Amino acid sequence: MKVRAENLQLKYGNQLALKDINFELSGEKIYGLLGRNGAGKTSLLSMLASFREPTSGSITINGETPFENADIMQQVAFLYSKDYKDESDNVIAMLDGVQRYRPHFDRDYASYLVDRFKLDKKKPIKQFSKGMQSAVSIIIGLASRAPITILDEVYLGLDAPSRDIFYKELLEDQERHPRIIILSTHLVSEMDYLFDEVIILDKGTILLQEDYDSLITKGATITGNAALVDDFVRTKKQMNVQQLGNTKAVMVYGELSEQERQVALGKGLEVAPVSLHEMFVHLTEEEM
Repeated sequence: MKVRAENLQLKYGNQLALKDINFELSGEKIYGLLGRNGAGKTSLLSMLASFREPTSGSITINGETPFENADIMQQVAFLYSKDYKDESDNVIAMLDGVQRYRPHFDRDYASYLVDRFKLDKKKPIKQFSKGMQSAVSIIIGLASRAPITILDEVYLGLDAPSRDIFYKELLEDQERHPRIIILSTHLVSEMDYLFDEVIILDKGTILLQEDYDSLITKGATITGNAALVDDFVRTKKQMNVQQLGNTKAVMVYGELSEQERQVALGKGLEVAPVSLHEMFVHLTEEEM
C-alpha cells in the first residue's frame, strides 16, 4: 500500500487547521505521528480514513482518492478513544458485527485478545470502564488487520500493564501480518521503541518525517565548561540551554560527525544522546 498527500489543506470555517501537507507512507512500517494538542493530528488522520474531505490538495491510497471509495475504505481501519456509553451489546456480539464489514478480520485472534485483556464477555460494553472500552477499540484495530491501520491515542484509560500488553501484541502481530500502522500518541517516551518512522506535526504543518534510527542520532546534549560549550555549539541549532554556575548543557539538533565528537571530548566536554521525547518537546516548544 502507498499513501500520498500533496499540498493538503483543511479549513474549519476561516481557520486553517492543516496547510501545505506533503508526505508519503509506503512499506510495512509502524509510523509514529507526534504533535502537541491542536497540531492537527486527528484532522489529518480523519482525512486518511475518509471521514472528511480536504479543503484543497489531495490524498491518494494506491493512486486512488479514498473519500466515498468503498473498495479503498475497506482497506483502512481508524480506531480512536471512543465512548461506548450507548453500546448495549457485549464484546462478543460487537466483534461478530465488525467481522461482517472487515474483509481481513481474524475472529480467533480477536477472541484471544478479549481473553488477553480479561474482558467480561457477558457485560454490555457501555458498563465497561474507560480502560476496558479502550481495549475493545484496540482489539478491533489489531484483529481487523487492515492494510492501513490507524490508532489515534486508542490506549487512553489503559493502565500500565494493559498498555504493555497492547505494545507487545502490536509488535508481534505486525511481525506476523505486516501492514502500515499509524500510531498517534502523546506517550512518546513510552512508545518510541515501537516506531520505524516518525512524523512530527506542528501548528498544522509537517515539521519532519524521518526514519526513527536516523532521527535520534540528530540530537545531542553538550555539557561542560560554559565558554567551551558556547564555542562548540555556536554554529548549531540549539533546542534547549541549561546552566548551573560555570557548567552549561546545550541540546543541539543536527547530526554530529565523528570528528566533531572527538573535538568535543578532547576539550573535556560530555556528549550525550537525546531521546525522541526530548527532541519532540524542544522542536515543538512554543516561543515565549
